[in-house]
Amino acid sequence: MGSILRLALQSLRSRAFTSLLTVASIALSVTLLVGIEHVRAGVRESFAGTIRGVDLIVGARGGTLQILLSTVFGIGAPSGAVSWETYERWSAHPAVSWTIPYALGDSHRGYRVIGTTNAFYERYRFRQDGRVTFATGAPASSETDVVIGAEVAERLRYKVGDPIVVTHGLQGGGISDHEAHPFTIVGVLNRTFTPIDRAIYVTLEGLEAMHEDFEAAPTPVTPPAIGTPSGDAPPAMPGAEAPPAMPGATPPVMPGAEPPPVMPGAQAPPTMPGAEAPPVMPGAAPPPAMPGAEPPPVVAPAASPDSVEDEDHAEHDHEPSQISAFFVGTKNRFEALQLQRELNTDFTEPLTAIIPGVSLGELWQNIASAEVGLRIVAAFAVAIGLTGMLVALYSSLDARRREMAILRAVGAGPRTIVSLLVFESALLALIGCVVGVALVYVILALGQGAIEARSGVHLTLRALGATEWKYLALVLVSGTLIGFVPALKAYRNSLSDGLAPRS
Repeated sequence: MGSILRLALQSLRSRAFTSLLTVASIALSVTLLVGIEHVRAGVRESFAGTIRGVDLIVGARGGTLQILLSTVFGIGAPSGAVSWETYERWSAHPAVSWTIPYALGDSHRGYRVIGTTNAFYERYRFRQDGRVTFATGAPASSETDVVIGAEVAERLRYKVGDPIVVTHGLQGGGISDHEAHPFTIVGVLNRTFTPIDRAIYVTLEGLEAMHEDFEAAPTPVTPPAIGTPSGDAPPAMPGAEAPPAMPGATPPVMPGAEPPPVMPGAQAPPTMPGAEAPPVMPGAAPPPAMPGAEPPPVVAPAASPDSVEDEDHAEHDHEPSQISAFFVGTKNRFEALQLQRELNTDFTEPLTAIIPGVSLGELWQNIASAEVGLRIVAAFAVAIGLTGMLVALYSSLDARRREMAILRAVGAGPRTIVSLLVFESALLALIGCVVGVALVYVILALGQGAIEARSGVHLTLRALGATEWKYLALVLVSGTLIGFVPALKAYRNSLSDGLAPRS
């Protein structure tokens, strides 16, 4: 067996260029197969590790995937709104350890704006025990503070202290800017390779104040044109006579003009029922009261500056009225299922509570067809590589007819000839697998940062899994079996055919 192996190595060395091309075709196909499986596992790990440590996500009544995509991945719109009273009521539940409110609905240059509290930076986890940390700055603490993710800062070239204006509406569909309520960047988050990098975070009070300013913005009013059916008479030209009054009509009185004098003996015009009494000029005596009439209303004194400030403070109380969803961490993981049932059967307000891990698994099953497609492409690539190896070995037999005849002449039996060609095929497949796996790790080591920066997928250099080893074993066995095809042809060539000169 050792002599046959040495003979196979020498035979491959004598055909170095052809052997290198065969190894390259197998190595590239193995690189594609193992690389796709490695990336698939990394994508799944990053996908599942987007949120950790959160037991429940609670939103308005809707689909589980809709709540998961809108809150965790920032995709689509939330199913509805949850009132602030409901959030506070469930936050005080005995089984709840902590909560994180989440308010969605605005954007800035395509990036989602999220209203939350400092509990998000303290409680939110991703992957194993990844925490939300700051590269520069600190969390938002006032109504004008904003914190941006790493990708937002990199793509838009923002830094701490820069002002930004939020757009009303979701990303890609904003309708107007909140120019009356600008924000200032106070913090930039470290890169997490999760949707956090593509988000902008403000306080709940800032989000509420921004929308109040947006609703209170004055709307320009276009004055009606002269002669429109508004009932207003056109202004009189200087020096022009007034038009004759219609019988029984009362001429209009211009603002600030004195009322026309009352002729002696003329009766005052009747007052319409429910009409207010004419105002009394300063210093003038009030008109005599009619018998049985009610006394005139008492005018309230002017408000003091202190009371005006109190009313203004009450009007600008920016406590949120509603949120999109909230994250829940329970005191005991076993209480999560019971709490989920209680939330889903809340009769005060319709809610939907989901378990993130279960919903992530459901979402992954929905997109598993893409996984199958990638595996099929990789399998075809491996089949093409093995076919190329078969063609190379089979076509080389014509050049090796004399070699096979000499081996048979010196006493090599059919088993030796078959073993030689099968060993060559197995060696080519083995070297191709080794080179292909090495290429996978080289590509990941060199391009890991670029892949993570562009796609947001966190790929780790890990050992081959059970699936990768199965693929490599399948390639090795297939390459070994392919060697029997040229071996059978070499065995059938007669000794005289190998030694006879060719014309």
